[in-house]
Amino acid sequence: MGLIQEFRKFAMRGNLVDLMVGFTVGAAFTTIAKSLVNDIVMPPIGLVLGKSDFTDLFVVLREGDKITGPYETLAAAQGAGAVTINYGVFINNLVSFLLVSFVVFLIVRGINRLEDSLESQFGDPPQPGEPTEKKCPFCRTTIPAKAARCPACTSHLEGESPANPHA
Repeated sequence: MGLIQEFRKFAMRGNLVDLMVGFTVGAAFTTIAKSLVNDIVMPPIGLVLGKSDFTDLFVVLREGDKITGPYETLAAAQGAGAVTINYGVFINNLVSFLLVSFVVFLIVRGINRLEDSLESQFGDPPQPGEPTEKKCPFCRTTIPAKAARCPACTSHLEGESPANPHA
């Protein structure tokens, strides 16, 4: 029973739960970003460059066993068993990565600005040499030095005894 309890304690730690939520949201965000790239961004770019779909940009390294080229689409080349370098798919994925990275940058930038704004409105800036973070005595998570309650384990930090953190 000790192994199960230890695993439960590990699985319910705040960082692991946060990671799980972040991964799930990230997977959903990736689906949206891929749709944005494939369905919104790439068609106009492909139209300007003369190709309606970048996924059909490829180089045939070896003709297919079933049907010889030229192949109109990547799907036709792959269906014929041809060996191809799919640089159009790479371009789509690169644009998708750049868009996702840029959006994540904007989100993090906005959160940082919001935190700075809230700190300037509601908190005194720390004095030089004064610590800005501390460890929760109950779960050992790093938290702001002025926190009265741990966001990870919800323990009261000031005026509580370590024997009963949830009182």
